[in-house]
Amino acid sequence: MVAITDSRRGGDAHAENVEQIVRLENRDRVQMGISDHFADLMTRFSGSMIYVWLHVVWFAVWIVLNLGLFGLTAFDAFPFGFLTMIVSLEAIFLSTFVLISQNRQAIQADRRAKVDLQINMIAEQEITKVMGLVGEIHEHLGLRGSHDHELVRMQKPTHVEALADAVEAAESSPDTAQDPKSAADTEH
Repeated sequence: MVAITDSRRGGDAHAENVEQIVRLENRDRVQMGISDHFADLMTRFSGSMIYVWLHVVWFAVWIVLNLGLFGLTAFDAFPFGFLTMIVSLEAIFLSTFVLISQNRQAIQADRRAKVDLQINMIAEQEITKVMGLVGEIHEHLGLRGSHDHELVRMQKPTHVEALADAVEAAESSPDTAQDPKSAADTEH
């Protein structure tokens, strides 16, 4: 914690940002149950090349053992019905593990997106306030400038619902979609 405080004095808040992200990640991991950890482990393993090579070896050995080569008696003769059943069951369980992991990750992504939206809305409000203060300073100093219509538009509040409605309209009907900027402007 001392290193972070020292780096902030120097104007570098990156270390604190990284620490906050790590804390959020760790909090999410702590809240996971044993089944979630197991599903993640299985998903990670099944998505690795080690998994692929283990299956290549397994299938090759199974097929060689069951073709009757080397004088061995087949325990699962061609077309390898038992192997097919095992692989089908494995596919069912693996797809379930992947879906469990994806559902949990989707919930985390949704939560992060909401935090991002909130931070973006706060940043937009702060920037709008700063633009207003700069305008007041400009007037106080008696500086003359041309009337900037874009600046006036940017100082108006952004209506998130209007933007969301415009995006939804664009997704449902791209031919008649309204530009999100113009949708926000019509709300002012």
